[in-house]
Amino acid sequence: MRLPTMAQVFREILQAPPSHELTFEEQFGLLVDREWLERDNRRVARRVKEAKLPMAASLETVTLDPARGIDKAMLRTLGAGQWIRAHNNVILVGATGVGKSYIGAALAQSACRQGFRSLCVRVPRLLQQLATARADGSYGSELGRLSRFDVLVLDDFLLAPMKDSERRDLFEVIEDRYDRSSTVITTQLNPKTWHEALGDPTIADAICDRLVHNAHLLSLGGPSLRKTKGLKSKAS
Repeated sequence: MRLPTMAQVFREILQAPPSHELTFEEQFGLLVDREWLERDNRRVARRVKEAKLPMAASLETVTLDPARGIDKAMLRTLGAGQWIRAHNNVILVGATGVGKSYIGAALAQSACRQGFRSLCVRVPRLLQQLATARADGSYGSELGRLSRFDVLVLDDFLLAPMKDSERRDLFEVIEDRYDRSSTVITTQLNPKTWHEALGDPTIADAICDRLVHNAHLLSLGGPSLRKTKGLKSKAS
């Protein structure tokens, strides 16, 4: 019947000393609860594996520091997941090393725990994958696959200048997701400069219109966490 956890708990009850503390109904409820919990844990584990998180991250371990642009209220709002249900986006802006990728991965992990499908990918790697898909005839299938994730984390957005084909590929990804799912952007560039960085005014307008206007914007500050961690390691 594919109820391994219930069977295991049942064996544990049979092997335990007789007890009158739990009624039959309570014992049966215990079996069902354990089976459900185990199945839910397996589902979460599968979703987290599918998300390809770049690091082990969770919102609970994010350092709360208003000086970095992160406060408890904002983190609680994002952790509740309503932005995903409303198909809103999140834009994380800041210099290198301030924790953008970590928070992006933490948002993806939180989404997985709430039953959503997530995927984390660096934009340079994504564009390379789409170019390969276009060459081997799987372009449409790859776009369809990306559109089915509830949360797509695009890391290192606008890290380097884009070619025309790359801008168009990125637009196709974002267009398929607009008002149907949520996208998380991590970038060093303020959204006000995206038009210039994207290069093509028409494509830039289309991309920004679909990403920025319904997004939660977090501007992260402070020193590089990698540098701080490295200095602490040397000191120790």
